Amino acid sequence: MNNDQMLNDVQAKAVTWLSDAFDEKTRTQVKDMMDHHPAELTECFYRSLEFGTGGLRGLMGVGANRMNIYTVGMATQGLCNYLKKNFAALPRIKVAIAHDSRNNSRLFAETAAGIFAANGIKVYLFEALRPTPELSFTIRHFGCQSGVVITASHNPKEYNGYKAYWDDGGQVIPPHDKGIIDEVSRTAIESVKFHGPKELITIIGKEVDDAYTDAIAGLTLSPDVIARHKNLKIVYTPIHGTGVVLVPMALTKKGFTNIYHILEQDVSDGNFPTVKSPNPEEPAALNLAMQKAKEVDADIVMGTDPDADRVGIAVKNGKDEWEILNGNQAAAVLVYYLIKRWGELGKLKGKEYIVKTIVTTELLAEIAHKSSVSHYDVLTGFKWIADIIRRNEGKAIFIGGGEESYGYLCGEFVRDKDAVMSCSFFAEIAAWAKDQGKTVFDILLDIYVNYNFYKETGISVMKTGKSGAEKILAMMEGYRHAPPKTIAGSPVIKLLDYEKLIVTDMTTGKTEKIDMPKSDVLQFLTADGTKVSVRPSGTEPKIKYYISVKEPLPSVADYAIVNRTLDAKIKAIVKEFGL
Repeated sequence: MNNDQMLNDVQAKAVTWLSDAFDEKTRTQVKDMMDHHPAELTECFYRSLEFGTGGLRGLMGVGANRMNIYTVGMATQGLCNYLKKNFAALPRIKVAIAHDSRNNSRLFAETAAGIFAANGIKVYLFEALRPTPELSFTIRHFGCQSGVVITASHNPKEYNGYKAYWDDGGQVIPPHDKGIIDEVSRTAIESVKFHGPKELITIIGKEVDDAYTDAIAGLTLSPDVIARHKNLKIVYTPIHGTGVVLVPMALTKKGFTNIYHILEQDVSDGNFPTVKSPNPEEPAALNLAMQKAKEVDADIVMGTDPDADRVGIAVKNGKDEWEILNGNQAAAVLVYYLIKRWGELGKLKGKEYIVKTIVTTELLAEIAHKSSVSHYDVLTGFKWIADIIRRNEGKAIFIGGGEESYGYLCGEFVRDKDAVMSCSFFAEIAAWAKDQGKTVFDILLDIYVNYNFYKETGISVMKTGKSGAEKILAMMEGYRHAPPKTIAGSPVIKLLDYEKLIVTDMTTGKTEKIDMPKSDVLQFLTADGTKVSVRPSGTEPKIKYYISVKEPLPSVADYAIVNRTLDAKIKAIVKEFGL
């Protein structure tokens, strides 16, 4: 498409937003862009914000390519249409709605509630901001057929999003994701029913909060330890988000009494004024919390993202310095603790399992297998972990699991990553470690000694624009047709292609099928246990590399030496892949 044609298409689409289906303020803004701001008009209308497998996510503003009440409206009407087709036999379809602290989140949540009600659907709408995992819990709590949370997770303040859930409390997966997408794509603004009867909307709050946090407290594995260390010094920050009430509530119900707040970050604010990014994967997001930890000589630091589904953990290392655990390290500590305590409590009966994503550390699999606990690998995205729990319901028991991007889950009553639950468990682990005269970092080193010292790093390479997308495609095809024969001096013994769903034994040429949905991911496994995963990002113009290496750790005293060895190996791999 040439520039003139694109401009004509943009103008034609923008003109439709001048109709009476849109409010006067919207029409005025569109007209102003058409008359005076052609570049801005193009950005807002050159495409329509697509409802993808994860819902909507985009910049807020006026236009077809922005998050606003109209794009939210068409998404909700499409979801209504799909629900009415799938649950036609029910006397009343029910949905739950939650939202985070972002600008316009309440507006979008109330807009969605009105549309559901206008379609004859019963709505449970939270009175104010609530964590995403509580929305998952609420769907199951009220026996809903679907749910929506308004959030853009850890994205910058200019963004918002819309995530759809199914009746099991997990995010929608095939075939429902495609069915909803098809309905949304066919929905015109004129067909959206915006205003429904208020009697179909029930405002919820404390009763669900209590049920949810009671369920979390019920997962406790070491109550006697917590009783001995109830004064554990915990520093927690919600980073201006939804964890502000629920995380302290969950910790208190667990038995902890000494929680230090970062008062300026307890303020729910969609502008996230104290951080550059509200992403706990970014070390700077925990700066204020770690400053407080140094002041009070804390035992653990925890910070949750705006919708409280992911958590960053900081602990003291062997040098008495504060160190942020990466997602793989935190997941390893959590899974190790869960399996160890389940075993000590006699809860391992042979039907238990954990789940991790394919790009998450293999250390979790080692921990599970040495305790005769099954493990599943799934594609990136917590919806696939929820799918395994659903499939195993009534047949096997989910202990816990997670992904390298700071998302973890224990128990089966929530079907998405849960930072509220995770905070309660990491505090419990800190108390358990202290009861042994150790820190959480000491527990991590014990894991490395008992299993293997795994070290991971992630690298993203930006390739913007149409040419960037073509380069990423060419890079993936290059790896498929000419995979590396060695990585850091170790022979590549397996190639896993999740697009073709084939595992190739590189030494014999034999192939096996992969029993998963298709995804454009490649993995190279070497003889020495190195794993390199490559995939294009599903949301950004980048290609992602996940590098994992391992070595035995003979003793804690050898940590620094082995750590340097692993760093050198990672550096060599980065160079080999030209990153």
